[in-house]
Amino acid sequence: MKSDQTWEVQDADAGQRLDKFLAVPGRAASRSRAADALARGRVFVNDEEVGLPAASRELAVGDRIRLWMDRPGSAAKAPRPAARDGLDILHEDESLVVVNKPAGLLTVPLDGESATPSVLALLHDRYRSHRTRAPLVVHRIDKDTSGLVLFALTERARMTLVHQFARRTPTRIYLALVNGHPSPAEGIWEDRLSWDEEAFVQRPAREGDPEARDASCAYRVVSRFAETTLLEITLHTGRQGQIRAQAHLRGHSLVGDRRYRPREGAPGHGVRFPRQALHAQRLAFAHPVTGAQVELTAPLPDDLRDLIDRLRKQARQQGGRVP
Repeated sequence: MKSDQTWEVQDADAGQRLDKFLAVPGRAASRSRAADALARGRVFVNDEEVGLPAASRELAVGDRIRLWMDRPGSAAKAPRPAARDGLDILHEDESLVVVNKPAGLLTVPLDGESATPSVLALLHDRYRSHRTRAPLVVHRIDKDTSGLVLFALTERARMTLVHQFARRTPTRIYLALVNGHPSPAEGIWEDRLSWDEEAFVQRPAREGDPEARDASCAYRVVSRFAETTLLEITLHTGRQGQIRAQAHLRGHSLVGDRRYRPREGAPGHGVRFPRQALHAQRLAFAHPVTGAQVELTAPLPDDLRDLIDRLRKQARQQGGRVP
């Protein structure tokens, strides 16, 4: 494979995902290598560098795709040596692995789409040569949510960790940028939610709904901006899309959320962001073998940090007091 190649997308490849376009012989050759190239800044679309969140980007006829494998400085560009397979691994031992997932990458493949890139698929590539270790799902976060995800590497560890999550003993803390200004400055959100399979959203449960589930979390205001608020949210339960749904029910949809949209004209409605502004920042749990407390923190990704910095600067320019 040449170290610097460029292709122009033809009709046959129009609509194909960028990572699938790259993951063929003569290009990156595999999903894991394509993810690694994206993570290290070695991929350009129409002369613009793109990162791992662009893996799912659909290509159009005429797009110019450049794969520059020996780009100067790219060998050190991934955040940690463990990111050689496109994953930012914050903790790894014989029993478990914790990944700082980028937005745009699935935690696990969707049903019937096993070829779609996901953290689980990349981990399978990583541990393919290990006879005693294989990634096993403990919990998951949404595709366009960034942050910490825990996988077991043995069945014993998986059973222990799943039991911890069922008992709600792990600490899971998120940062969420929401529309408007929740009041009071801290509190508890409690709801009965029911999953709508057709709309793929959580809805308030009807009386007597056998599928209804309790949803609870604590929130705390971190910073208030002109029309938005940065919240720290601690999960008590872990329902699918819970934070997004509970914030939406209170009129404070997450900035950028396209599924739980804020109403037209709501405070913060005009703030643009390409995904829901949600980051799984902190995770703490008991190690499944030693029992020792494992505590991890994932830094804010660049896109969300830049947005918060911009909102903070705008608020100060407008004379507001921003913590």
